[in-house]
Amino acid sequence: MAKLNLMAAALLTAAAPLVASCAPAGSGEPGAAALTPKQAERLDKQLAGKVPGEPVRCLPNYRSNDTIRVSDSILLYRSGGNLVYRNDLKSSCPGLARDSDIMVVRQFGSSTCEGDFFHLVDRSSGIRGPTCVFGEFVPYRKPEGDKG
Repeated sequence: MAKLNLMAAALLTAAAPLVASCAPAGSGEPGAAALTPKQAERLDKQLAGKVPGEPVRCLPNYRSNDTIRVSDSILLYRSGGNLVYRNDLKSSCPGLARDSDIMVVRQFGSSTCEGDFFHLVDRSSGIRGPTCVFGEFVPYRKPEGDKG
């Protein structure tokens, strides 16, 4: 038994650096755990100088025209230069970050809301991909009086 424990300890010690090297990169933002360095840079660039506000459940259509796909789990909606809405999906949406598939939003009314579904469609084959679910929309605004 002692020999088995010694082997297990040696294996864990050898594997620790490998596991640590798999730690995700990215910003310390919630939902940013699995971001690549490029995705983290895109997220940081879009939210730079802005502060998060209280989450809202729905985003009116007129505020959701400029979509930025950050990762398979984070979408941004730009509404002018001073306001960006961040949406952390309910779970990961495989292929969303590729930005080549078409997002088809299943919408009820004139707003996109938390809990609404969308799915991806392959642009070349027309094959439907995964169904994904929106989370809360968190507004990020430049602070009052900030001209930059």
